Amino acid sequence: MTAPDFASGKGHRDENFPVASKLVAPAYRAPIMAFYRFARAADDIADHTGATAEKKLAGLAAMRAGLTGSGAPEAVALAEVMDARGLDPRHANDLLDAFEQDVRVNRYASWEALIDYCRLSAMPVGRFVLDVHGEDRATWPASDALCAALQVINHLQDCGKDYRAIDRVYLPADMLAATGARIEDLAAPAASPALHATITLMARRTQDLLAESAPFASMIRNRRLASEVAVIQRLAESLTCRLIAHDPLSERVHHGKAEAALIAVWAAARYWTGRRA
Repeated sequence: MTAPDFASGKGHRDENFPVASKLVAPAYRAPIMAFYRFARAADDIADHTGATAEKKLAGLAAMRAGLTGSGAPEAVALAEVMDARGLDPRHANDLLDAFEQDVRVNRYASWEALIDYCRLSAMPVGRFVLDVHGEDRATWPASDALCAALQVINHLQDCGKDYRAIDRVYLPADMLAATGARIEDLAAPAASPALHATITLMARRTQDLLAESAPFASMIRNRRLASEVAVIQRLAESLTCRLIAHDPLSERVHHGKAEAALIAVWAAARYWTGRRA
């Protein structure tokens, strides 16, 4: 199987959060999109419902080969971008480590173990974008907190679907045990009180991550990138509150396009007003 055989059809406009939006300067959008297409192809391989683990790992190996020579076209294209701009290939390789982990690991024992996974699956994305813009790596800790929060939000939104479709559970076992929830509760049409208590507990931990990332936009020199980060921060804060108030198994805990646009305009305007002040 090659990357097109695994393709889900999902694109950057289907994501929860902006990907190289028009807030980002045109000069930086192409490398970010190259990284996104690479990540999307690898994610589709790891999450494919019909492929065996062996075929998934072979597909991911082709992605890794493309970073250094001939292999998956999305990886070859990204390698060319990284070579041209002198970008660190570590971020792409870390991401592939995460997708290989997805194939081999389908349960997490603790919040700490989940955050360790986010170090590979989410944090490299923000770091790559910062490197593309030539930002100071002192911004990495705040970026890491935001990226981990975005990843956990996605896990919570899709917790029922992930369990039913690919038997993968990102809700830590110790947090499930603390509330009296069972993994099997994820198969129900609605969350049990115990399961929703676990989701709420994780959402509140996510709010702690967002508190860490709150100063991130103000640390970024590139003002257009900073405004996009401000938008993403606000969207994440809104979704986290929804996960506390609503049930992702029985309700849609996502922003509609119009609502997301309104939140984005408000967050960007607030950022620029604060910057001028």
